[in-house]
Amino acid sequence: FQSFMTALAASIGTGNIAGVATAIVSGGPGALFWIWVYGFVATSIKFAEATLGIKYREAQGENVKCGPMYYLRDGMKSPALAWIYAAVAGIAALTTTPFTQPNSIGVAVHYVFPTGTIALPWLGEVSRTALFTGIAVAVLTWAVIIGGVKSIGRAAESLAPLKVGLYLAGGLVVIISFAGQIPHVLKLVVTEALTMQSGLGFGLFVAMRYGIARGVYANEAGYGTAAVAYGTAKSNDPSQQGMQAVMEVFIVSFVTATISALTILLTGVGNMGPTSTAAVASAFNMAIPGGGGGYIVALCAFLFGYTTLIGWAYYGEQFLEYILGRSVTLPYRWIYCLLIPFGAIA
Repeated sequence: FQSFMTALAASIGTGNIAGVATAIVSGGPGALFWIWVYGFVATSIKFAEATLGIKYREAQGENVKCGPMYYLRDGMKSPALAWIYAAVAGIAALTTTPFTQPNSIGVAVHYVFPTGTIALPWLGEVSRTALFTGIAVAVLTWAVIIGGVKSIGRAAESLAPLKVGLYLAGGLVVIISFAGQIPHVLKLVVTEALTMQSGLGFGLFVAMRYGIARGVYANEAGYGTAAVAYGTAKSNDPSQQGMQAVMEVFIVSFVTATISALTILLTGVGNMGPTSTAAVASAFNMAIPGGGGGYIVALCAFLFGYTTLIGWAYYGEQFLEYILGRSVTLPYRWIYCLLIPFGAIA
């Protein structure tokens, strides 16, 4: 269960809020249709990744080494490809997640608590709220990842169900409040996805481009990271972990991503200017009075981003350990956490 929650925590990140919002604002309603289409394809990809993660892994006492590196090396008999994957994925984990996730958290918190700007050397004027949010997230991330995979599993086990449940509850309030628009919006989703050039200015290829790109970003199928999370499970049944991975993709692509898209489309905020996390916060605010919707989105953005940060910290650690050995673990964890405040204000 902890391996499943770790994978779910890592894949349900701010891409499910900010990424999906970008897809809808830039690609139109049809982007949601292509998020769903890729979701079906993604289930088989994630099933394969999780199954291979269990089948090809190395257990050394309490330590388990797993990931695409091992099934590329031992399954495909290609040590060179395994090394290349570990290098690319390790660098990617260190240079993307500590920036994208804190940035979306910072945007959401700044939307609710705008406290002005502060001047920093070489960086100029930055959001005071985003800066202090980034520092707090960095400290909280360090407090968990310093304890290793078991500590990460315990945190994910507690936080992943909470963040999905909270976002589902808030999203349903918005959807029910604008229920009369649902038939019209669903018709738009399908027609805009399949029309070469629509009256809204979008077309098939624009919708497909944003829907699939943001769908990949949201559910991570094809990254290979699922093999790292599911490979740590205390289980000898690869197919069981594969079925959990299918459920993970369903929750990401057909629940959380759909909630983000529908709240934007039903309320019409996609045409009002806000983008990224702020668009979803605006949509929630239209159904939940007193700014309560913005608070819910800010809290969900924090939980989504924070749990993704701790999950991806472990992923990157496994990738770089494959190349450089255990000596890289502690420096990697410190560097990873030190980058988070810069991501929040970048």
